[in-house]
Amino acid sequence: MVSWSPSNLSQTQTVRKNAVRSGNGIVAAQHRMAATAGAQVLADGGNAVDAAVATSFALGVVEPWMSGPGGGGYMVVRQPGQMGASVVEFGMRSPAALNPADYPLSGGVASDLFPWPAVVDDRNIMGASAIAVPGQVAGMSLALETYGTMEWSKLLRPAIALADEGLLVDWYAQLIIASAVGDLKRFPKSRETFLNEDGDPLASPWTALASQRCDMSTMAKMLRRLASEGAADFYRGDIARSVVADIQAAGGCLSLEDLARYEARLVEAHELEHREGVLFLTPELTAGPTLLRVNQLLDKAFEGVNFLGADTYVEYANALFTAYAERLAQMGDEEGHRGCTTHFNVVDKDGMMVSVTQTLLSIFGSRLMLPESGILMNNGIMWFDPEPGKPNSLAPDKRCLSNMCPVIGERSDGFQFALGASGGRKIMPAVMQLSSFIMDYGMELEAAFHTPRLDVSGGDTVVADDSLPGSVLQALDQRFRCVAAPRTVYPYNFGCPSGVARDASENQGMTEVMSPWGDAVSS
Repeated sequence: MVSWSPSNLSQTQTVRKNAVRSGNGIVAAQHRMAATAGAQVLADGGNAVDAAVATSFALGVVEPWMSGPGGGGYMVVRQPGQMGASVVEFGMRSPAALNPADYPLSGGVASDLFPWPAVVDDRNIMGASAIAVPGQVAGMSLALETYGTMEWSKLLRPAIALADEGLLVDWYAQLIIASAVGDLKRFPKSRETFLNEDGDPLASPWTALASQRCDMSTMAKMLRRLASEGAADFYRGDIARSVVADIQAAGGCLSLEDLARYEARLVEAHELEHREGVLFLTPELTAGPTLLRVNQLLDKAFEGVNFLGADTYVEYANALFTAYAERLAQMGDEEGHRGCTTHFNVVDKDGMMVSVTQTLLSIFGSRLMLPESGILMNNGIMWFDPEPGKPNSLAPDKRCLSNMCPVIGERSDGFQFALGASGGRKIMPAVMQLSSFIMDYGMELEAAFHTPRLDVSGGDTVVADDSLPGSVLQALDQRFRCVAAPRTVYPYNFGCPSGVARDASENQGMTEVMSPWGDAVSS
């Protein structure tokens, strides 16, 4: 018997989004202002990577709790006419001086994303001891150096302008801030930026046009220096010294040597021969290998399935269960469901495509905003299992295992697309199904993003969109434990995707239907 997730929400309301279509470039991002920043770069003559750099830094201002200079991620790039694709790896890694003995187990289960054994004082989750070496600045610099056409300083101007203006606290921002208010109170700069004098979330009036803004002037000052001095300053200059001083003053071990030694990497994307085309995936410590495994399982299962119905969703679920069981056993990742990440995509007028996922890991990362630079720092140490002897156990100078899964694909008829999502372990199932809708069933972006999905990302339950037909839900429940849940604004019961596409000379852009901030913007 299918169980239904309880809901107070309307059962008759319909929400839709239109795909943006244009002969010019398009940026699709989780925040409209960041997408607008990237689209303006395209309008000024920049290419997709130029726009991606501007969008990345803008997102760090308008969605500071999701990503920014204090985090890391992955970028997939495909140039017009290129047979393959490339990946810019800028994931995080643990500091060289990290000592696993400083993270003793306290009994019970951790309080945040991962059901690891709990650590004393949540040292692997919150505060300076949870911070891994960030890679976002290095990654954007490497991407620009390799593929870009515009000046670094110009591409940071939109983020600087947004930081000068301050973060607008609309109802959605207020909701996000309120969800972390207890943690933010613990860190002076975080409290000063996101809370009022009483320690409550900044809030805009209920029925008036007046609005509150978070003061981001400290970050604006840091971004100005980063724009003028370049990415090297973040890792070996005054910004680096400021970052390390603030982290070590708060009890962390990240050092100047950690920053100076950090390098983003450029590698070939893994090429997956899909049933109806090709996908280009991130390799190694991402969800790319797991997506590859799901598709291997589906290749055989889909031999007799040629329509999108109950059989298809059962095969999706079965492949996801199998692939995640292997991932959890072999790669050691035990992530829960509240991952706070951002994803965006760019296609320019010439057909160059970029797919980027970047993150702080938890919402507000370590919750520690550095006083001198205004950077919200990641809590990447939480990616590691604090129990020794496991595939992903905590250790010094070690790369972090993540669930990020940006992809670029090309259907056999030449339709090209870039996809990705936020949402922790919900990311890969969303990307897999959207890719399948496009490639196996010939959908364009708008149809694919409105098609109901399911989520299987560990555990013993299929979470299915409650708008799926009863026959599909019953078929899922006959094979698995099935819970029907709505697609809502908050919480996200499924991954939060975005994508761009190109059909001949027309570009398309689309973001998660239920995301109030996500939007695609044309140049």
